[in-house]
Amino acid sequence: MQSVTQPKDLGQYLKSRRAQLDPLALGFHTARRRTPGLRREEVAHLACISATWYTWLEQGRGGTPSAEVLERICQALRLSEREREHVFHLGLGRAPGVHYNPTGTVSERLQKVLDHMPLSPAMIRNATWDVVAWNKAATVVLADYPSLPPQQRNILRRMFLEPHVRAMQTDWHGLTRFLVAAFRADATRAGASAEIRPLIEELSAASPEFARLWQSNDIEEMAEGTKILLHGHVGRLSLEYSSFSVEGQPDLTMVVYNPSSEEDAQKISSLL
Repeated sequence: MQSVTQPKDLGQYLKSRRAQLDPLALGFHTARRRTPGLRREEVAHLACISATWYTWLEQGRGGTPSAEVLERICQALRLSEREREHVFHLGLGRAPGVHYNPTGTVSERLQKVLDHMPLSPAMIRNATWDVVAWNKAATVVLADYPSLPPQQRNILRRMFLEPHVRAMQTDWHGLTRFLVAAFRADATRAGASAEIRPLIEELSAASPEFARLWQSNDIEEMAEGTKILLHGHVGRLSLEYSSFSVEGQPDLTMVVYNPSSEEDAQKISSLL
């Protein structure tokens, strides 16, 4: 079966990325250079591969590189995550293996997306399910995130270790079964299996319910659904949620909770 991409496509792309690098910043002399960027032998040196073979690769006659070699070339060329993915599609016809790059903050523009939904609680969580951004509606409906230490903004930690959060759920047992299965899928997809291990050990030791659910190895997809809350000030709240991956930041997920009815919207408005 013929590949969708041709070897020359990969070579041309690598050449264009090489031309954008600053030799001096990478420790190479800049004297007597006819073209901008690194030389081919310099990229090969950084990637620990043969200069001859790398030259052939750029010329479209180096054969199919291994994933390990492509990874080293991506690192040598200082490629972004999006550029790295593009290189793997050109070279191997598939996405690279995932590796977890945690995100601690979100951009101002992404925060504005949250803030422009005044009656829809919305938040962004990372692959370890720490909430890293939220809007005003989320603070009055879900949790007062600004007042919480970062460690206490973890969704699973709150759900299993805080009695008042458990009391807000109409079906805590069904909800937690679903959340643990969705959490496992999220962390695996983001390549964060090692990063979640301390949290898993902590929750398993503190909560027999969590330990049992984690050992079940169930997998779920948290795309959309309805969440019912028993709010301490306005009573029963029905929220329809949808989750979205953040483009360019695969460890981040935005979850938006829309009021199910006009009555629910009015309750949120009264809280604000």
